[in-house]
Amino acid sequence: MQKKLDIDTDFLTQTLLELLAIPSPVGLTDEIVHYTCQKLHNLGIEHELTRRGAIRASIPGRNSNPARAVVAHLDTLGAMVRGLKDNGRLALVPIGTWSSRFAEGARVTLYTDEGYYRGTILPLLASGHAFNDDVDKQPISWDHVELRIDEFCDTREDLERLGINIGDYLVIDPSPEMLPNGFICSRHLDDKAGVAALLAACKAIQDNGITLPIKWYPLFTISEEVGSGASAILRGEVSEMVGVDIAIPAAGQNSRESGVTVVMQDGSGPYDYHLSHKLIQLCKQHDIEHRRDIFRFYHSDSAAALEAGNDIRTALIGFGADSSHGYERTHIGALTAIAELVTLYVQSPPTMARDSRELGPIDGFPHQIEPEDMRLPEPKLPYPRDFLEHNSNDKSSD
Repeated sequence: MQKKLDIDTDFLTQTLLELLAIPSPVGLTDEIVHYTCQKLHNLGIEHELTRRGAIRASIPGRNSNPARAVVAHLDTLGAMVRGLKDNGRLALVPIGTWSSRFAEGARVTLYTDEGYYRGTILPLLASGHAFNDDVDKQPISWDHVELRIDEFCDTREDLERLGINIGDYLVIDPSPEMLPNGFICSRHLDDKAGVAALLAACKAIQDNGITLPIKWYPLFTISEEVGSGASAILRGEVSEMVGVDIAIPAAGQNSRESGVTVVMQDGSGPYDYHLSHKLIQLCKQHDIEHRRDIFRFYHSDSAAALEAGNDIRTALIGFGADSSHGYERTHIGALTAIAELVTLYVQSPPTMARDSRELGPIDGFPHQIEPEDMRLPEPKLPYPRDFLEHNSNDKSSD
């Protein structure tokens, strides 16, 4: 029987602040990998790394096959220098998918081969006193913003003298703020808030000395924002995986900044019917606020795992965060609910015992709709039956 565990919210919020303080745009994730491994070490959780730094932690269970995984991603959005401009500014290209609308005005750190510089991303026409109404008429795209670094730079040669190169990384300031009413505002909550919730769930399991029914792999990936995510971190015995990521409160969406969102489908297609409904039932049984939603413009670690050829059941749960890929906002209640659901899920038996085998007979394969509920209506004929019978009789008498 699953037990709803208390979540250490002080640990969760402190971990989130520490994660936000570590730059981790895709391709610049080594330091946050070191941090996360130290957190796992402090919790007494074994872990190992892929060549590039994705983390596979493991918490043993009474059985190791099938096993399950829960995944969150350490990487964030960012930008990179695309070109050195003759005016002493820098042309940019985004890392990950996000609008230049959210980049305008951002304070950033530019990392070069030899050090770093501070700067601001600005629209090409940045001064109302110089350009008047033209400031408001500029197109919105990455071709219409540039980086102004905080050095005396008026030419391309000035930039070269400072050792700036094409391909240098920009890290966007998170600017976190935690309010007394529980709201958390920051860039990069996607998915550092999910990572903090997953680590808090790990801590709750360890602190309570819970013996899990099957082996659990908490996973931390480093390239979800560019699509590859959990494509190369799973083991063969993993039969089901739940992603923890951002959910989207917006017009036309059902997500909110409280409770858990169970994502039924995203841009890659539907998530597993049985695993998704299992998570919904756990929420119902243990009074966790929850709702369902569908995201049309979304891709997750779970989708990446399937696209890489892993034949596993996948589901996705999210914490509602307004203004995704911009200045995001969530609530500590949503992150706590995520951690609670993860602890309940990993205490539960496998979704399908049959899934311990990669291939097997039909025996034990589940039903989504019970056979007795699959009564289809009688097919309708193009003409009334008595009309057809009448015409058939007429012909037979000829």
